[in-house]
Amino acid sequence: MSDREKDLLEGAKSGDVAAFEQLIESYQKKIFNMALRMLGNYDDAGDLTQEVLIRIYKSIRSFKEQSSFSTWIYRITTNVCLDEIRRRKNRKVISLDEEIKLDDGDMKRQIESDEPSPEETAEAEDLKKIVNDAIARLSEEHRIAIVLRDIQGLSYEEIAEVLKCPEGTVKSRINRARQALKNVLASKRELLLDGYVK
Repeated sequence: MSDREKDLLEGAKSGDVAAFEQLIESYQKKIFNMALRMLGNYDDAGDLTQEVLIRIYKSIRSFKEQSSFSTWIYRITTNVCLDEIRRRKNRKVISLDEEIKLDDGDMKRQIESDEPSPEETAEAEDLKKIVNDAIARLSEEHRIAIVLRDIQGLSYEEIAEVLKCPEGTVKSRINRARQALKNVLASKRELLLDGYVK
């Protein structure tokens, strides 16, 4: 942590909002990107980023500096994302094909498509979507391992601090996560090829 960051941290801990904003500025994009990879939706990632920032602001005085500030932020982001994923599992899911029951008959749901137009579709974006979808299919444990290591670029040691587990466990989770991701991508590729053959 640089001297400037230490000064900003001290200011933020004493309630200086401007110091907090400067301190957190370089982390906002990383928090958003992590939330986006975990949840797979821009709007949800934006909402979650705000929630993480509020949580950091409310609890910054309790940051004891036993780990790096970035590790502490990643830990909070990870916990907020996992809480949201667990909340979603408990929500009732409604099929978009299910008709809405009205007094005078049934009506088809009309949902605005968020699919990109053909002009906006590019090979790089397609690949990104396939990978993001594949990451979303992984278990929570595997998803967080892939996001922290391969997308956020944290070291094994930093991930061990964030997840509060030994480095050996982190390495094995990352290996299993990469293998699971490889399997998901391979099955998606087979489905795509089958679609073209038919």
